[in-house]
Amino acid sequence: MSITSEFLRRPLMTGAVAASSRRLALAMTEGIGLERARLVVELGPGTGVFTDAILARLAPGARLVAMELNPVLAARLSATRRDPRLTVVQGSATGLATAVGEPVDAVVSGLPWTVMPRERRGQIMDAVSAVLAPGGRFTTFAYLHASWTPPARHFTAELAHRFDRLERLNVVWANLPPAFVHRATGKP
Repeated sequence: MSITSEFLRRPLMTGAVAASSRRLALAMTEGIGLERARLVVELGPGTGVFTDAILARLAPGARLVAMELNPVLAARLSATRRDPRLTVVQGSATGLATAVGEPVDAVVSGLPWTVMPRERRGQIMDAVSAVLAPGGRFTTFAYLHASWTPPARHFTAELAHRFDRLERLNVVWANLPPAFVHRATGKP
């Protein structure tokens, strides 16, 4: 089972055709304070590339809650990762507050923001805003080839409006397709 086969089976539920690269995972997880975090959420972990990068940075007593909509990918992630810091939740990111129940230090998202309906995107971003601790970090990525599209531009504007600070990191060329990271800091 691969992310490609899941995309072909469930294209509306699985947003990526290929798994993200380790280089993109490194860019997604550095500089957001994971080493000091108590609770981190990952949205759309898929096959676990970002999950592994997050776990490599987390302190022994920290927790990672990974929320995956696709039941096959959620089950596989649970079965292949035996880290006691990891809890895999099969469900929508709109249920984030129920899944974590407390403020979150960082949210790492692999969700396909620009292909989901605007209303759904807003609901998920509302859920992220509701659980993110003051000054918490949010990170997600976008594909370079689609960055000029209206949905991508709207999403970037939405991030700038919702967060105190927004950075766009350099392009990760060692990813298929090339991507860049949005790194945001929550309002104090």
